[in-house]
Amino acid sequence: GILQAWERNRRYTKIEDAHRPIGIQLFGADGNHMGEAARIILDHEKPDFIDINFGCPVPKVVGKNGGSSLLKDLPLLASVAGGVVKAVGDRITAMDACLRLEDEGISMITIHGRTRSQQYSGTANWDIIDECARAMSVPVIGNGDISTPQAVAYVKENTAVSGVMIGRAAMENPWIFGDAKYYLLHGAMPPARDPQEKTDLILR
Repeated sequence: GILQAWERNRRYTKIEDAHRPIGIQLFGADGNHMGEAARIILDHEKPDFIDINFGCPVPKVVGKNGGSSLLKDLPLLASVAGGVVKAVGDRITAMDACLRLEDEGISMITIHGRTRSQQYSGTANWDIIDECARAMSVPVIGNGDISTPQAVAYVKENTAVSGVMIGRAAMENPWIFGDAKYYLLHGAMPPARDPQEKTDLILR
């Protein structure tokens, strides 16, 4: 139903935040199809988890080789579970991607230290960024959770990156670039800015 008539059936998957934590249950007997369906659900509705139905005895479910019928075919049950995990799980591919890009002649790489499913949540994985930076002969730029001049200095001193990319932090503090440069040079924050300077920039 998800793969063949998503727009018609997506109403069954609507989630309100007041209901969380909440999951969506899927049933089926094809690991690839189940994985694709799980990916669609996660992309559009963002449940807290996906539940795979391996227990339902209802004839219309069992008749389609879903639910408890899979308990009679454990290799198929494992295939269905594996298909979902493969489709929705995060596999850290940063190092492999960097090596391939370097082989193709790319001259610089920026790594965003989050997985696809994290989107903008959680914390960036600077251990992996650092690991990649140490393995590459080209410059590696790191991105993720750099919101203060002190964070810039910490990354500069404790990782092998050649630089940092600042994203969301600059939207609420566009002075972060100048502040970071000053902090790296002097080891202290610059003098407080005149409120009028901030007002002028906001109005601009």
